[in-house]
Amino acid sequence: MAKNQEVERIAKKLDKMVQKENTEGALDLLKELQNIKMSLETLQSTRVGMSVNAVRKQSSDEEVQTLAKSLIKSWKRLLDGSEGKSEKKEKKKEGSPLRSSSTSSDSGSSGKSAKSGDTPTTPNTPSTPTLPPLITSFPPAPVTSDSVRNKCRELLVAALQTDDDYKTIGVDCDHLAAQIEHQIFQEFKSTDMKYKARLRSRISNLKDQKNPDLRRNVLCGNISAQRIACMTAEEMASAELKQIREALTKESIREHQLSKVGGTETDMFICSKCHGKNCTYTQVQTRSADEPMTTFVLCNGCGNRWKFC
Repeated sequence: MAKNQEVERIAKKLDKMVQKENTEGALDLLKELQNIKMSLETLQSTRVGMSVNAVRKQSSDEEVQTLAKSLIKSWKRLLDGSEGKSEKKEKKKEGSPLRSSSTSSDSGSSGKSAKSGDTPTTPNTPSTPTLPPLITSFPPAPVTSDSVRNKCRELLVAALQTDDDYKTIGVDCDHLAAQIEHQIFQEFKSTDMKYKARLRSRISNLKDQKNPDLRRNVLCGNISAQRIACMTAEEMASAELKQIREALTKESIREHQLSKVGGTETDMFICSKCHGKNCTYTQVQTRSADEPMTTFVLCNGCGNRWKFC
């Protein structure tokens, strides 16, 4: 448990480095990972392979790139070894009844041995090994013969395969793209303009190199096909773009508040609506420098605004 927490801590630090586009100190973290005895369970629960691969792409340090590649290769060998063991186990399970039957047929000296040597029933097709824990599987989507829908699925596959993350995770992009397209089609029930606009927005956001987290979350299954099919542009935006939008919103609110609070109070103007004299005015140079400034007046009583030239 402590090992998982340590690996998860390192993975989070690597992810922050990638987000900030500053991989200084990544080499020390990778060396820590190199000294940890990794297991398939730890790789699956922490997703550290994705973090290391992202740092490898982001960093320009050759030593960081080399060490990251070495770690990923060693973890892939660990995965391949697990696959080989599962296949051997399956072969042993299938081969053991055959060996017992051949032995019993050769001996054939007693009735008990003949009974114990009865040939067991075997399935017609060999059992296939289960998928390794690191591979994300999705339920198959209905097959379609519609050329527009098939083309959209191809474009989604290309968007999901923008980088090598899908190889590290081990996801079948064809099945995942079919799931996403099927969810969108279920909403519109046709391939009209709304359907195409929805597909275009998914594809452009999944291909966005500045927003890799969205693509990784979809590949890992953290964001389901049903969820990505209906997400808004604001929800799909990268963390950087969300921060910019939040800053612009705060600035707009501040300017709106200043437009109400700022100005100079006066009783020189009379409101045309409530005929009150409690007003506030501001002066702005809206024309050329040799022209007089434009005066904007706000009635503090009823909120009426007008321009005084």
